[in-house]
Amino acid sequence: MNDGTLIAWLNDLGSDDVAQVGGKNASLGEMIRHLGAEGVRVPGGFATTAQAYRQFLAENALEPRIRELAQAFEQNERPLSEVGEQIRALFLDAEIPAVLADAVQEAYQALA
Repeated sequence: MNDGTLIAWLNDLGSDDVAQVGGKNASLGEMIRHLGAEGVRVPGGFATTAQAYRQFLAENALEPRIRELAQAFEQNERPLSEVGEQIRALFLDAEIPAVLADAVQEAYQALA
């Protein structure tokens, strides 16, 4: 899989793709590949990639803010519940980059 890919189809994934799409998505790919031939129906689909996540973080300048919050927790300056709430708020307030939104919409249309 190309590192610049934002979307990956599950049927193209396998155990070698964990770093790019996570363990659950890679496992779904493995199931589609190996169990489909046995007659087990595993629904297809797509996953957003680690590259898509990194792009989301970068375009919203989230990494330094998350790092700052995590350090505040590690230094016992803020409780975990507060830090978690603030990090969730950062994600909820962030904008999905247009290129990622387009890629998801195109994949969803292809899936439908």
